[in-house]
Amino acid sequence: MPRITARTAGLCGGLLLAAAPAFAGTVDQKLLDMLLANGSITAAQHAELSGDLAKEQQAAERADAKVVKSDDMVALQQKLAWAMNTQIKGDVRVRYENIHIEDEPSDGGRDKDRQRIRARVGAFSKINDEVDAAIQVASGGGKDARSTNQDLDDYFTKKDVWLDLAYIDFHPLQVAGLKVVGGKMKQPWVALGDVIWDGDINPEGVAAAYSRKWGMTELFGSAGYFVLDDNVDGEGVEFEHDLRLYSGQIGTRFYPGDSFKVTLGGSIYAYDNDEDSPSGSGFLIANGNTTDEFRLYEAFGQVDVIGLPLPLSVYGQYVKNGAARGVDEDQDQAWLAGFMTRLFDVAIDYNYRDVQRNGVVGGFTDSDFAAGYVGSRGHKVKLKYDVSKNFAVGATYFMAESDFASRFNHDDATVNTLQVDVEAKF
Repeated sequence: MPRITARTAGLCGGLLLAAAPAFAGTVDQKLLDMLLANGSITAAQHAELSGDLAKEQQAAERADAKVVKSDDMVALQQKLAWAMNTQIKGDVRVRYENIHIEDEPSDGGRDKDRQRIRARVGAFSKINDEVDAAIQVASGGGKDARSTNQDLDDYFTKKDVWLDLAYIDFHPLQVAGLKVVGGKMKQPWVALGDVIWDGDINPEGVAAAYSRKWGMTELFGSAGYFVLDDNVDGEGVEFEHDLRLYSGQIGTRFYPGDSFKVTLGGSIYAYDNDEDSPSGSGFLIANGNTTDEFRLYEAFGQVDVIGLPLPLSVYGQYVKNGAARGVDEDQDQAWLAGFMTRLFDVAIDYNYRDVQRNGVVGGFTDSDFAAGYVGSRGHKVKLKYDVSKNFAVGATYFMAESDFASRFNHDDATVNTLQVDVEAKF
């Protein structure tokens, strides 16, 4: 029987190496079969080489599969990059609400005993390292900027959905801490109370905000330009004829000692062409206002006490309308003071406020306190318990006296409001 020599083996190996890149699996196997047929290799050598060839082919197939999978994954990531960089967030709230206003008729008046829902869902996307964008829709019984609640009423009819947010957020990498936002946005200023701004209001325009830290101290500020009504004076389409709001704020957070964190700041909200805004609900002059000019100066602060057996934060704000005029021009101030703590896993928020008739804009102040009317004073107590992750129950009670919430009693009419909420977030 022919014996395989070193020369023959080398020739065989060379042929296999030469053939492997040029020919696919069956060609290499045919070459082994030819070598066996002409006696260059034995049957045992043929079987051994065939087994090695099969293993090499399997390894090559696995490597090719990994390359294909890797390429497919890169392509898939490129196609789904927007989804991977986008968060879908929202919440659903079911509420029972009872409002009782002194001397209002029980039927057909401003008293309410109702069930309400709020639903919000939004897409918040990272476009690139410097740009974010967001769109959010929300429920609501109308265009009221101060509410996204919808009454459960009207024979199971479908409920309205409104555009609640739509903005672009530019934060250049070259200027850390700066962001410029345009569109219908979340409030760009720090708010430690809701005397000036109801929490549901999302202003429209352009704003810039900046914050920077030096050790244990942070400086923050913002400025904005917002459009409220186009061509309010009827004299032209240029921007100088629009009802506009200019905002500015500056503040700081610092630690004066190991046991305290302090936040202090001031704001100005200046309206332009506000004297041309028609009075009435839904316009700038509303819910008890008599002045037709507003320039609000705000001072606010909060002290967080650290290391106590119970967490404690004390906060407040003071507002003066420097442009109030008319018969009630001296009714130009508003203030709020309160505290927050937690007891037995129940979050507690209490505050007292006094909002004079022209201290703030009646169309923008908290819509729940005293049924949303200025010329009011009283207490707010809010309790919230987290049942489980992203699921909570709570209750809020307002005990107020108002000069304008009742149409039949303009002298400290009581306005008591109870809200019981069940809320889920996702």
